[in-house]
Amino acid sequence: MSLHLTDTAAKRIQTFIDKDEQAIGFKINIKKTGCSGWGYEVELPHKLEANDVVYEDHGIKLIASQETLKVIDGTTIDYQQQGINHIFVYNNPKATGECGCGESFTTN
Repeated sequence: MSLHLTDTAAKRIQTFIDKDEQAIGFKINIKKTGCSGWGYEVELPHKLEANDVVYEDHGIKLIASQETLKVIDGTTIDYQQQGINHIFVYNNPKATGECGCGESFTTN
């Protein structure tokens, strides 16, 4: 099981962590949303929860609950510019489809 960052994502995440002295890493969550099922949420936690799993990539602690990892294991997070917008892009090998707007994804 693992999570990964591209160089650009790691640099962007580090800027957020540097602004929050109590942040211990970058946590990826999922929630039921949109027309396809799941959506990503991220936070800068100040403590670990009992069921959290921690990976480290580019010197950044990537955190996800065991339940979330069942859906996002193997995901690579990138940070891209799309027009005037800058967004995190999730390359999730378990995703089998996305809604048209890219807000949510589905798995088997």
